[in-house]
Amino acid sequence: MIVCAHLPRFELVIAAGGPDALSGRPLALAPPLGRELRLGEVSGAAEASGVRSGMPLGEGLARCPDLVLIAPNPLAVAETWETIVRALEGIGAELEPARPGLAYFDAHGLRGLYGGEEGVLIAARQAIGRPVHLGGGPTRLCALAAALRARARRPAVAPGSGAAAARRYLAPLEVGLLEHRAETEALVEPLRRLGVRTMSELAALSRPAVTDRFGRPGTFAHRLAHGQDTPLRPRAATEHLEESMALPEAASGLVLARALGVLIDRLLAHPARRGRTLRAVILAARLAGGGTWRERVVFREATSDPERMRLAASSRLALLPAPADLLRLGVDRFGPPGNDQRALLDEARVVRRRRLSEAVRQVRAVAGPYGALRALCIDPDSRIPERRLMLTPFEGDE
Repeated sequence: MIVCAHLPRFELVIAAGGPDALSGRPLALAPPLGRELRLGEVSGAAEASGVRSGMPLGEGLARCPDLVLIAPNPLAVAETWETIVRALEGIGAELEPARPGLAYFDAHGLRGLYGGEEGVLIAARQAIGRPVHLGGGPTRLCALAAALRARARRPAVAPGSGAAAARRYLAPLEVGLLEHRAETEALVEPLRRLGVRTMSELAALSRPAVTDRFGRPGTFAHRLAHGQDTPLRPRAATEHLEESMALPEAASGLVLARALGVLIDRLLAHPARRGRTLRAVILAARLAGGGTWRERVVFREATSDPERMRLAASSRLALLPAPADLLRLGVDRFGPPGNDQRALLDEARVVRRRRLSEAVRQVRAVAGPYGALRALCIDPDSRIPERRLMLTPFEGDE
């Protein structure tokens, strides 16, 4: 059985300060600065007024003039979600975090530890330690559908096992269920416009026709409607390595760039790194006026060169919406072990080219422009040797 742990409106609850802050109030996550003006997660009272997540800001305010916008808090969301993920992994679950507030794991290997599937659900709820909707089913989508139907204290489990049971369970459900999968969320509105309302209606369509209309996402949605799903992809075990610096005053610009350089040096000098390269890092900040900011920086290749890391991460500092009083840098993914010698090789190549250019200039100053020549390939297939190559003045910066 696949278990789905769903914490509704997780990001909004964290940003608002707790689930009690959402009761009876029309709230919505404000759009991040510098991005498309669309609302984030919305409360139940806002949904009752017709406001939906992803709706344009102007339309949301027109439908609900009393809508209160809450500034996103991505740093607190990431920290809280990581705590929950580690708690679930602590009971032995091999977890696949889909997004903050939504995760899956297979309960098959845990039934012997907790006395059956019901005991696994109880252990998961106790590990999370907050209201959570738990669902179970033969596939990931069935478990999600069950979790959406479940209550905070009463999990729901889809009956049966196998693709046939999954198809029967999904058949009466609306195609809006596909919004919770990143691969198929863009298909919901086109399917509704075409008159496809339920998963059974989607399954009744021919797969070639769906593929021709929607491409690969349509093929995947059709497979889901038939009770077929991809296997879980549990996340690999990771180490938490992070450095932070409190800034005495609200910093921006050059001061923030220098603080970033210090954090990079500290991160590379940390004993827990053990000579490994870094593939991706998390750059986060606490804003002076309230709120937080968080960006993931993926390097083009795994590196331990501080200059390369500084160039890649400093460009993201321009996205900071306000001055910061705290800057954090953490490892998101390690690369292969070994020292990155490319910087040394590049430096040696630059020095060698500089010396060669200086030598060529000295030779040309003494012997004239034809004092230093190079062989230029003209016609390598010619039968006449003189036509294959010719001599041309050598420039040191070539």
